[in-house]
Amino acid sequence: MPGLLIKNIVRFILLILMQVLVFNHINLGGYLNPSIYVLFILLLPNDIKPSLLLIVGFFTGFTVDFFTNTPGLHAAATVLLAFFRPGIIRLFFGSLEFGPGESPGLNKLGVTGFFRYALVLIFIHHLALFLLEALSLSHILFTLFRTLLSTVLSCLVVLILVLLTTARKKR
Repeated sequence: MPGLLIKNIVRFILLILMQVLVFNHINLGGYLNPSIYVLFILLLPNDIKPSLLLIVGFFTGFTVDFFTNTPGLHAAATVLLAFFRPGIIRLFFGSLEFGPGESPGLNKLGVTGFFRYALVLIFIHHLALFLLEALSLSHILFTLFRTLLSTVLSCLVVLILVLLTTARKKR
């Protein structure tokens, strides 16, 4: 268990650093920003208590908010992602058995399953983030377009990161 905690702390630090130092400076077309820090929530163990998952989601989003000067936007969107995560896992993978400390990663879900799982949750995160950022429904089509494109971009980057960090023999 301590090894799992250390692994998640290192993952948290690396993803937050990559987000604020690299990915926040990628701005394609003026409005496409990949969000890779959500991978931390996606890869948490499946047996994490829902209340702890929400707290970790808040802390993760709050940390990104702190570095990007976006008061509460990422925290709210990441808490929403954390809220929906257990339901999405049950909906898509209800028949799968997860062992203690096991994550819904590539080893368990496969590439297609993980991509579906990540796509839905990242879409929820991005929709909440961009709707809160716009604070208006007057430009809803633009917000939806931005959400869709950023979701696809973020999912591709997340999938590449997961593929690069998952041992081949375990896939």
